[in-house]
Amino acid sequence: MKKYFFLFALALPLSLWAQYLLPNEEIIYSFETKAGKKMTLVKDKQDEYIQYRFGSKNHVDMEFPAERTKDSWKKFKYKSYMRGGGKQNAAMELNYLTFTNKGYQYQLYKTYYAEDGSYNTGITVTDSKGKETEIPGIYKTIKGCICNLEESALIEKEDTGL
Repeated sequence: MKKYFFLFALALPLSLWAQYLLPNEEIIYSFETKAGKKMTLVKDKQDEYIQYRFGSKNHVDMEFPAERTKDSWKKFKYKSYMRGGGKQNAAMELNYLTFTNKGYQYQLYKTYYAEDGSYNTGITVTDSKGKETEIPGIYKTIKGCICNLEESALIEKEDTGL
């Protein structure tokens, strides 16, 4: 009996993690937030769908889109900007992924500014009245890169306007 309890105890954390990554998926971008939450952007290994997941480490509170279909790629927009030249040229690298769900706009971001050497990641949530809520991420917990979407023909690209 103890043997079965031990196996169950080992399998439980794996099953909780499995909510964020299914066997047919790979992580595009993931990080933990300063409030103890987890954000994971995943895609099917065969590019059948893309999905955003957010919640506590043990429970996914939000999945977008709910359906895992090829049309899911059309619900996201990617934009980026990169300027080289080091600190003297105010070099920067900006990566954003946006989507709208239930009247809220979500923007995942990963940024670097050479002038002050700052790296940031997180989510900006904007309601229908324009009020923004920042959910800062912990940079050292990042897995993957939003920038990997740059080469994907499946996702719409936006002009950064810079």
